[in-house]
Amino acid sequence: MSKSEELRTDIVTLTSHILAQQQKLSTHATGDLSLLLSAIGSACKWISNVVRKAELLKVIGATATTNVQAETQQKLDILSNEIFINLIKGSGRAAILVSEENEDAIFIDSDRGKYCVVFDPLDGSSNIDCGVSVGTIFGIYHVIGNGEKPSFKDVLRQGTEMIASGYCMYGSSTILVLTVGDGVDGFTLDPNTGEFLLTHSKIKLGKKKIYSINEGNAHAFDPAVNAYLKSIKFPEPVDGKVNAYTARYVGSMVADMHRTLLYGGIFMYPTGKLRVLYECFPMSMLVENAGGKASTGRKRMLEVVPEKLHARAPIFLGTSEEVDKIEALYKQLDEGKL
Repeated sequence: MSKSEELRTDIVTLTSHILAQQQKLSTHATGDLSLLLSAIGSACKWISNVVRKAELLKVIGATATTNVQAETQQKLDILSNEIFINLIKGSGRAAILVSEENEDAIFIDSDRGKYCVVFDPLDGSSNIDCGVSVGTIFGIYHVIGNGEKPSFKDVLRQGTEMIASGYCMYGSSTILVLTVGDGVDGFTLDPNTGEFLLTHSKIKLGKKKIYSINEGNAHAFDPAVNAYLKSIKFPEPVDGKVNAYTARYVGSMVADMHRTLLYGGIFMYPTGKLRVLYECFPMSMLVENAGGKASTGRKRMLEVVPEKLHARAPIFLGTSEEVDKIEALYKQLDEGKL
């Protein structure tokens, strides 16, 4: 480490960054969104602490219950969900919570509750036993208002109406990546001070040729996806060299998307397993704000209107160049040319 790095004083914390962003984006900012985002940051710190001590605390492994997705719940799923819900409730700024782990929305009786928070408290938790990176995904909407009580219509909306989104990855370090619609920034948790510090400013998708997909589902891929995979795995030689793409797949959406944001390429889940509100929308907002593109293959992902809380959709996220190729193939498929 150089002397200049040791003496670095241009420190930006998550809290100071949020406040600066709110002042920049609105002269009428009340500070409510800042308080809510700070509560989310605190929840991520607690979850990070629990994940790191999971083996010691004996919260590794599955429970005997399933969630609304009919997926076996991990002990950490339940614990992370409770932590996230309690800390957001404690902020007093949320009116509705939608979690992957709860069948119904949670309505909060709060005079200051202006926001709907949708979240997956611990994405990839089935991998936790073997130490793979996992994470929290979240998105925020304004309550529509008009003097009415908050209802399902406040969350069953296009992703274009989401005002903030992000994820927190728990791996070799704890990194929170956030957008409020004006670029994407990453913050790394300093275990000594307990603060999230800005380490990745104005993230833009990289240019590497990487594809990420669960090829164990290849039997269910449609011709458009198969044609795309063939084109990147077996490209025509150029000057005698085959420039095939690199395959990388972790099985935790947060880990795979973090790599995609930093390195580039494309993340694909074409079989429609991922949930629209708290997985597809937040990640799509991040990717678009990082200069990329998010699509169902036939439509911009953020323009989808979910019909129910736990609606699912196929998704393709990555550089505009790669997602454009996917959309072109789906157009050919729909025209009977593929």
